[in-house]
Amino acid sequence: MPRCIIGTMHTHTTLFSQLLASLNVAADRPSVTVPQDWLQGRTVYGGLAAALCLQACQKTFPGLPPLRAAQFAFIGPAMDRLDFDCSKLREGKSTAFVGVDLSSRGDLAARALFCFGQGRASALSYANLAAPAAPPPEHCELFIPAQQTIVAFAQHFDWRLAGGARPISGNAEPEMLLWVRHREGGLPPSAVPLLALADAPPPAALVRFPAPAPISTITWSLEVLDETLATDDGWWLIRTSAQTIRDGYSSQAMTVWNTRRSPVLAARQSVAIFI
Repeated sequence: MPRCIIGTMHTHTTLFSQLLASLNVAADRPSVTVPQDWLQGRTVYGGLAAALCLQACQKTFPGLPPLRAAQFAFIGPAMDRLDFDCSKLREGKSTAFVGVDLSSRGDLAARALFCFGQGRASALSYANLAAPAAPPPEHCELFIPAQQTIVAFAQHFDWRLAGGARPISGNAEPEMLLWVRHREGGLPPSAVPLLALADAPPPAALVRFPAPAPISTITWSLEVLDETLATDDGWWLIRTSAQTIRDGYSSQAMTVWNTRRSPVLAARQSVAIFI
């Protein structure tokens, strides 16, 4: 799904909670119409497509355990009315696998695979994903300067630059460290708003761009590391770093921590670049 941080703002905005509430599950298959203010150009961005797939899945199959892992393939543009085909692939005693196909204008736009699993007692506890040093969000400068025009969906988030560099800066190190939160306060802690937020930052390869150019996420795989999904004041610390950029593609790693610096989500993305 092509993305660039520069785009067109929209004065009319739809709250994230309103967008979720508009998802219709009464018909044969869930559907939703995404308003212009949630688009990046002519399509929804990958994180919103992922979040809507998860919302459709959980509405179709209520009572699923917490989300543990997910994989997404972003196949084509998703715009206007989106339709979701949800299939329960397997359900065991503690885990369930569900597949979701997202269609737009009759064409397949995205395919998602979710793994849900009940937590269970274990003798083991280990984590090796320490958060990088970062000042609190109130001590960080704006990630997007107030005068800069941005892609429509970016207006729904608060952004602070905690480390690394901005997109299109030509910096040698393609990494960004950001505090990000939904502008809409009071969203309940769940994986749906977290997925929409976790993929909101632009791909890290954009840091090395000397000028604006298209970029497109191809695949996204993620693992949920803490089922509570709790943080303070809605803020999440996100580090995204491109580990390779060659032959028109980039491979990047992403990690999300809460305000207590506890790791909550680990992910990888494959990105196509056109420069």
